[in-house]
Amino acid sequence: MKSFLFSNSSKVFLLLGLAGLGLVIVALFMELFLLLKPCLLCHAQRFCVYLLILVSLIAFFHKNQSLFFFRTYLVVACTTILVGISLSIRQLYLQSLPKDLVPTCGPDLEYLLETLPVLEVLLIAIKGDGNCAEVLWSFLGISIPGWLLVAFMVLFIYVITSLYISKDLHSKN
Repeated sequence: MKSFLFSNSSKVFLLLGLAGLGLVIVALFMELFLLLKPCLLCHAQRFCVYLLILVSLIAFFHKNQSLFFFRTYLVVACTTILVGISLSIRQLYLQSLPKDLVPTCGPDLEYLLETLPVLEVLLIAIKGDGNCAEVLWSFLGISIPGWLLVAFMVLFIYVITSLYISKDLHSKN
């Protein structure tokens, strides 16, 4: 198993990109087929997954990269995953609040993007609203942000392990 997951630096970024693509496919399935409307924090978490895919693609196609660039891509991926983890935890916190402490619901993302600057929309999204506190779907008692937190944690462990053995991974190219 170790040789499959950590055979070389290109495979690390290929697996990260495929994992991100899998998360996006699941999110789109839930949105389009289960008709679950994503809240602001859901969009923010999905954006973190898009960034992870982008970093993975750039790193995968950057051939003959130095050890410095390999580690830099891993650190950027790790940072993106950590932001996703924090957003998942924020949404789980909002979902755990009693009904009387849940913030009021706000407008949807499209309206916010039409009326406000992007930075302000980002701050509103990170803060979350009442829509983010709703549990629309759960499996084994865990809601969507909980499962996304699990996925982010697995990816975080994978990236940290890759960073720890980066010298060996880079030499296998």
